[in-house]
Amino acid sequence: MSFDFFSARRPGTLAPSAMIATSHPLATAAGLEILSEGGNAVDAALAAVAVQSVADPLMTGIGGDCFALYAPRGGAVRALNGSGRAPAGADIPALRAAGLTDAIPGTSPHAVTIPGAVSAWRRLHADCATLPLDRLFRRAVGYAENGFPVTPRVAQDWAANAGRVGGDEHAARVFLPNGRAPRVGQRMAQPLIAERLREIAARGAEAFYRGENGARMAAHLHSLGGLHTAEDFHEGCYQAHWVEPISADYRGYDVFECPPNGQGLAALLILRILSRFDLGPGLGEADRIHLHAEAAKLAYLHRDALIGDPARCEGLAETLLSDPVVDKLAGRIRMDRALPPALWDEPEHRDTVYLCAVDAQGNAISFINSIFDPFGSTRLDPATGVLFHSRGASFRLVEGHPNAIGPNRRPMHTIIPGMLCKAGVAAMPFGVMGGHYQAAGQAALLSGVLDQGLDLQEAMDRPRTFAHGGELQVEPGVPEPVRADLAARGHRLRVVDSPMGGSQAIRIDPETGFLTGGSDSRKDGMALGF
Repeated sequence: MSFDFFSARRPGTLAPSAMIATSHPLATAAGLEILSEGGNAVDAALAAVAVQSVADPLMTGIGGDCFALYAPRGGAVRALNGSGRAPAGADIPALRAAGLTDAIPGTSPHAVTIPGAVSAWRRLHADCATLPLDRLFRRAVGYAENGFPVTPRVAQDWAANAGRVGGDEHAARVFLPNGRAPRVGQRMAQPLIAERLREIAARGAEAFYRGENGARMAAHLHSLGGLHTAEDFHEGCYQAHWVEPISADYRGYDVFECPPNGQGLAALLILRILSRFDLGPGLGEADRIHLHAEAAKLAYLHRDALIGDPARCEGLAETLLSDPVVDKLAGRIRMDRALPPALWDEPEHRDTVYLCAVDAQGNAISFINSIFDPFGSTRLDPATGVLFHSRGASFRLVEGHPNAIGPNRRPMHTIIPGMLCKAGVAAMPFGVMGGHYQAAGQAALLSGVLDQGLDLQEAMDRPRTFAHGGELQVEPGVPEPVRADLAARGHRLRVVDSPMGGSQAIRIDPETGFLTGGSDSRKDGMALGF
């Protein structure tokens, strides 16, 4: 395959033994360092996410949530649910008494579920890692304590959300030095996070959820009107747990996702619908975008109506992915006319980091960590330095809804790691960031690779589209004639002014074992290996 070196694009990364791909260069470097020292894929992922929790605080942190898919060489894919639960005292009457009627605002303390990321890291480390946490966190602790340079995409997003994070005096003190967002290359630090990481490395997740730190975080949220207690944090220590992944066939590959409460089911449903159509290289671009948009509308309508806490979604995957349901949904798609916009009342959210790694032994991990909105809830505990996510804003205040808030429930999650397998062997850990876009983005990425034969970087760099909120969002790179064709079919188009999502993936050649990595040019990161 030839590459156009005049295109201003970059080719994919090739390596024979091990590789990591993240959306931040310092995170990729930290993970690669661990791999080069003999650490495995899980070690590398934990080192990388710890760095990104410091150096990309808009997108992720120890106050967020986490999901992972792990494919040990020769073993079955395992799914880890590291999403947090609502406080034990949280229910619809309690929130209505607090003045909430229709939705939970992203900056409300009620949007904060007990963070699940550190619990997930603990579970992954205990079951799958090989190196001690103090080694894995070394780079992150150094950056948090001594400072890190702000990268270009992080700086752009930071400036765009300065007004939002400025609404919390404690967060503003940390993230808006001298009252403004940092510039590209400016040194920033988070010394309190360095302390938390050291404590977690020394004493495990208990140092975060229990004792003084758990009590402090609960007290701060309670002071803002939250329903959180020290007992809620105490119980959150072991909330992350292994679950059975869900999967579906696409073009002869098995695509694995975490089950609900994540939206991985929506990604599989889109792929199952698309499998009823020929999306090969001969298909016109307008037709391709139209099919993706229509499949996404159908899948997201079912997602919003049906996905919530895992206890309320038993058997849902088997039903939605069954042939009769998929055939019926695919039959609703007309090539000449767009479906009516799906009812859309989910809150917007887009801030997440995704990374993946493959080690020299052939173990692969697909890993995602999120604080939901830009700077999460913006609520920062001044005693611990923890910035809390806003994942609870996804809960519904509707009695009987699968995603209704309730004591110890988990909300519907948009963050979804993916794993592609062939004949029971890992073929590609992959993921797409971007809030709601993730399920549609995963389907588009896989279709580009498996239907069109694109290499990973090319599939990632192509202009993106997304049927969202009653409109078809398109990146500026979509050609004008294609836009006109789509508009003629009834799509209401909007050209976005910010890049749509981000992605990473590592493809494993089944014959040579060589690795090909891609990292989205919309972000600062890269794929590196050896």
